[in-house]
Amino acid sequence: MEGFRRTYLRLCKEGGVEPQESVVAQLQESRAAPGSRLDLSGQSLSADTCSVLARAFQKDTVFTEVLLSDCMLSEEGAKVLLSGLFGNTTVKVLDLKGNNLRSTGAEVLGKLLSRNKTLRRLVLEWNALGVWDEAFSLFCEGLASNGTLTQLDLRNNQINHHGAAELALALKRNTAVQALDLRWNNIGLLGGRTLLEALQKNNSIMQLEMAGNNIPSDTLKALEQTTGHNSDRQSTLRDSRSRTQVLSKEIQTLKEEKGRQVTLTLRNDTVLRPNMNTGRLFEGQLQEALNERKSAVNSLTAKLQMTEAALALSEQKNHNMGELLTRVKAEKEEQRERQSRERRKEQEDGALREGKLLREIQNLTETNAQLMNKVEEMERRCKSQQQQIFELKQELTNSTAELKLQLAQAEERLDIEKRRSKQALQDTDNLRQKEVEHLNRHLEESERALQERIFKLEGQRIQLEEELSKAKAACVTERAQAEEELGRVRAQVRLEEQEHVSSLEEKLRSVRSLQQEVQLHCSQQKQSISELQAKNSQQSMELNGLRRRTEELQQELSGKDQEKVAELSQVRVELQEQIGHLQAERTAQGGLKEKISALEREIKALSGNHREVLLDKESEMSSMLEKLRLKDAEIQRMREDEAHRASYLQSAILTYVQGSPLGHYSSPKK
Repeated sequence: MEGFRRTYLRLCKEGGVEPQESVVAQLQESRAAPGSRLDLSGQSLSADTCSVLARAFQKDTVFTEVLLSDCMLSEEGAKVLLSGLFGNTTVKVLDLKGNNLRSTGAEVLGKLLSRNKTLRRLVLEWNALGVWDEAFSLFCEGLASNGTLTQLDLRNNQINHHGAAELALALKRNTAVQALDLRWNNIGLLGGRTLLEALQKNNSIMQLEMAGNNIPSDTLKALEQTTGHNSDRQSTLRDSRSRTQVLSKEIQTLKEEKGRQVTLTLRNDTVLRPNMNTGRLFEGQLQEALNERKSAVNSLTAKLQMTEAALALSEQKNHNMGELLTRVKAEKEEQRERQSRERRKEQEDGALREGKLLREIQNLTETNAQLMNKVEEMERRCKSQQQQIFELKQELTNSTAELKLQLAQAEERLDIEKRRSKQALQDTDNLRQKEVEHLNRHLEESERALQERIFKLEGQRIQLEEELSKAKAACVTERAQAEEELGRVRAQVRLEEQEHVSSLEEKLRSVRSLQQEVQLHCSQQKQSISELQAKNSQQSMELNGLRRRTEELQQELSGKDQEKVAELSQVRVELQEQIGHLQAERTAQGGLKEKISALEREIKALSGNHREVLLDKESEMSSMLEKLRLKDAEIQRMREDEAHRASYLQSAILTYVQGSPLGHYSSPKK
């Protein structure tokens, strides 16, 4: 660590770059800790610092792990820093987590993987390598040409189905990667299928993480099964290698023992030739050698039995695998038959549904034609109703004109009576004043009643106009004309009423002024009270007659108003009924249209689901066939390996037995 710090400071000085204080402090802190790990995580590295570190990595032979996570590397800085690791021969672990590497970073990483021959583990979590398809394809090309990387972490790199396709092509060529982490990307269904096809040709990947990629559960299960097969295959290969190593060691030891025994026999022969007296001793030695050979043969027979048992187990396994294959084939045939039945049923159901839908569509077209005829009839009725409404409007205008004439006559009569009352009041006394006040009150009440009736008539007219405007929604031009006519009439009525009210108010004011004058002259007119009493009685009779006439007029007006209101209410009820019928027919038409659209959508959805089910079934059948083929190949390979091992072991034992000195000593005895 101290040497690396010195080289870093020296290279900064040579390049005229100011050493980054945080990097120097981190190197100073980790100087006391011996080891081969460089941890610069969390340090914000500038481009100049990255260039200096790249030069240092080119000459470094100490560090095997380089941790550069969350260093906020720029595009230029990442390019320079990774280029320094092209020729490095010691770094085996590289961590670039959370540096937001993009297109340039992906290209440089591809070059690094194609040139570096010592890197074993690469962590690229929380970057953006998959955003640009072209740059990620270059990265995948570098991965395909790499033969040393065993662990690759690509979590949270925004890899889509295009990037997954490029990665699948790389995995078909790569035979070194054993652990691949692709969690939390955007691979999807298409990307999952392409990776599944690639893993069926790749036998090295034993661990694959695919969570958070919107991949269906069946595809995930298939990926897990392929990785499980790869791990089983690797474990069987390791077991077979270990067994071959053990057997080779045993054979080597047997060969060494055989050589030692041959040398011992030769020495014994040289001793026997000059000295025949030592025969007994030699026979004892030979007996010991025979006993040793018997023990060796017994051990070899035991090993043979073990190997035979292992072979029997392997044959049992092969037999079980064959039975499993037959079962799988039977299940596969059953699945095919079920699928064919389901397809036939679905086709029949689809045909029945199509027939039903066609019949329903024909019925709906007929009902639609009937409804169109009804709509035309209702339009004709609406036109006739509009004509009736126009006639009613004319009648209303005529009745309003007649009412105006009657009101004008009544006002003239009232004016005449008021004049007569004024003349009579000038000659009356206190009794006359009281009667005049009574008449004034009666006149005010009658005026108020008339005003209230006028307001009621106006309210009824407004309501009738609103109802008529609602009924005439289809006839915009006629409604506008009617509204203009009604506005004019209303304005005229209001103007006439305002003029009438103003005239009445002026008359009341004059009456009040006259009352005041009468009160002033009351003292003067007390003498003529007796004469005016007779006149007062006569005028009271005339007033009673006038009151009766006004009451008759009011009764006639109220009767006419009631008749008009009844006629308008009848027209309103008829219009509302017609409008209700029209709305019900429109809602029925809308419901039929919605049913037709819903049926069309159901037909489309059923056809799409049918196609998707067929595609899924075909993919499942292809995957099952591929799995069966792989299982057959594995079983055949295992049989060949076991047969080869057994033959090799048998030949080795035979050669050993034939080449041992026991064979030479046993032949003369026979």
